[in-house]
Formats: sequence, C-alpha cells, structure tokens
Amino acid sequence: MLAGGQALAQSGGSSASGDAATRPPVATGAPHGADQSPAFEGQTRAPQPATDVAVTTETVSDDLPKLWSMEFLADGRMLVAAKDGAMHIIGTGGAVGEALAGVPDVDARGQGGLLDIALAPDFADSRTIFFSFSEPRDGGVNGTSVAAAELRTDEAGSGTLENVRVIFRQTPGYAGTKHFGSRLAFAPNGDLFVTVGERSDTPIRDQAQDVTSGLGKVFRIRPDGSLADGSPFVDAADALPEIWSYGHRNLQSAVIDDAGQLWTVEHGPKGGDELNRPEQGVNYGWPVITYGIDYSGAPIGEGITAQDGMEQPVYYWDPVIGPSGMAQYQGDEFPEWQGALLIGGLVSQGLVVLQIEDDQVVTEERVPLDARIRDVKVGPDGAVYAVTETRGGGSSSILRLTAGEGG
Repeated sequence: MLAGGQALAQSGGSSASGDAATRPPVATGAPHGADQSPAFEGQTRAPQPATDVAVTTETVSDDLPKLWSMEFLADGRMLVAAKDGAMHIIGTGGAVGEALAGVPDVDARGQGGLLDIALAPDFADSRTIFFSFSEPRDGGVNGTSVAAAELRTDEAGSGTLENVRVIFRQTPGYAGTKHFGSRLAFAPNGDLFVTVGERSDTPIRDQAQDVTSGLGKVFRIRPDGSLADGSPFVDAADALPEIWSYGHRNLQSAVIDDAGQLWTVEHGPKGGDELNRPEQGVNYGWPVITYGIDYSGAPIGEGITAQDGMEQPVYYWDPVIGPSGMAQYQGDEFPEWQGALLIGGLVSQGLVVLQIEDDQVVTEERVPLDARIRDVKVGPDGAVYAVTETRGGGSSSILRLTAGEGG
C-alpha cells in the first residue's frame, strides 16, 4: 500500500524507471490545490513518453443516443447502453439495432441512467450479462443497482433481455441525481467488483467513511449477488459485509489488469481525480482527505491531503481529466501501449495513457480526440474503441483508433 509521507515537489520529474528520454508533463499551469503537494515523487504530473504514438481515428457509428458504456460480443458486434435506459446491438458495419426489450426502468435524471455493462466470464455458454443502473425506488429515492439477465438477439440486432433479476442494491437510497458511479469488473475467480458513488451532496457524502452505508464504496460479490469469500468486514458489527474498500467519491472507471489486480479512477472535486489500486478493507479518504478544492473555491473539510489510516492515491490529476471508462491495453495494434492503462477523459476530451511500473505511474500520454470520452474498450482486432458524448441531451459516436498518421 501507499502511505502518506513527506511532501515532495509538484513536478513529476523523470520517470521512476530512470529513463531520461521523456518530455515534461502535460499539465504545466498552477493546480487548483495551490498549497498542496504530492505525498511522494511521481504521484502527479508524470512525464510524457519521449514520443507520442501516432494514431488514426475513424468513426464506426454516429448519431447514437447518449451512451454510457459498451462491450464487445464474440462475433465482433457491440452491445451498448444508453443513458436514457435503452440497450442496442451495433453491427460490425456500424448499423444500430432496435432497442432491446426487457431493460428495467431507470431514473435518468441528472447523472443517472443505464450505466455500465459487463459480460459474464461464461457468456459464450450462459449468454448472461450484468449491468448497473440508477434504480427508482419507493418513497421517491433512487440508488445504484446491478442486474443480471440473459441476452437473446438475432442477426439484425433485435432481441430481448430474459430472466432479469437485480442482484445488488446500493443502500441507503437517496433522493438525489448525482454520483451514482458505476463500473463493473470481474475478478479472475469470477467474483464481481461493483463501484458506486457517494451521491455528492453534503452531508450525505460523509457516509463514504461509514462501513454501515453503501455510499462511496467498492463492493465485491458473487455473480448471484451473494457474499464473496474474503470480505474484510464480514465480522464487523453492522458493517455491510460486501464492502471491499471505502472512502471513495465517484468511481466511473475500473478494470482488472493482466495480473488480476483491480484499478479504479474516480472523479475528484475541482482537482483531485484519483487513480487507485483498491485493496481489501482499505480507506481511501474521501471526503476527509483529498487533493483539489471544492467547486466554490473553498477547501474540502479541513483542506488536508493526508491522514493516518487513510490511503494515498497511486496518482492524481489537478487540473482534472474527468475520468470515465478504462481498459488495459493488450493487443498488437499499439505495441508501445502494451500493458498500459487507457482512461477516457470527459474534461480532457481524449484518451489518457498511463504506463505503470511497480504499481507507480512512470509516464502519462494524452491522445486528443476533441470529444468527451465516456467509455474505452480494446477490440478483438487490437484497435482501441472510444465512446464519445456531448453535454446535455446530446448524442454519441463510437471512434476506432488504429496505429498510423493523422487523426
């Protein structure tokens, strides 16, 4: 684990591997947390690699409803989730099928809607998918929930979800429209990680520190919703036993890397987006410690960035990138990115590429795409696929990134 320590210089300097062939960090202006310093070298503003990877961009599908996530099916088609509560199949040529039947109601106000999609590890046999959504509940409240269903489609992309069942509900419910999270990621043993937000508002966001509350947490459950082995809070009085880690803000990026390790990126306040490697039972500090400041310009809480018993992020951004969607690159199209983390940037409007060595960021590269990026996936062809969105009602496109000149 990373521990808070003596503050070091703001600049990322050279890479942790000692490679001098790097360029200055992307961010050069003053951070919003002007009086804050990283806890260790390389925690922010890592250098850029010596050269950018040449990328060619093409549009695979356009004029889509505002999407939140996508997944590749084995035949190369894409399953996408639209914020307003619809799922569609997009053919290999970009044609969009009719909305699938059987999707439950969602509360699509504000930041709510149909959120992430994940295929079951045995999808080829079971046809089971999992999806998270902001679920309307009795009493005018809502919360992040996860459902499982069997996907049945025809060649034209029409189809339905069958045997839909909710396997997880974030509690308590809340009558708000912000910070639902959420991403889904399967561990190598088949357990499911579920990330959720802390619902944003003061004081309810303080429940991110409360293990009897389901706000601002990473959960680990079995695919049927039951408790996974190894829960750190199973014997803690009144704690929710499904909690894996806590003290999170609004987690909209998650991936399991090739070593089986979970990585997440969460939205910070004005400054303070965080890359974390959530570990069992660990407190990641929000809102007691954080980098960045409130949107009003005031400090968050006491304005501190470290405290005993609270974990430091592996890396943070100030100014923010606005993270959403995440993948680890494995493929032949971009050998320079092999093993790198690819993160969608809503604010930075492009792809953020992090090279990791010994669980520390050594370089940060930006691929400008001139669009808010909501999700990122590596396709079966080795290309990188990015889901764009426009603000407000808006629409989405799916971009395909391949190696080469132009963009």
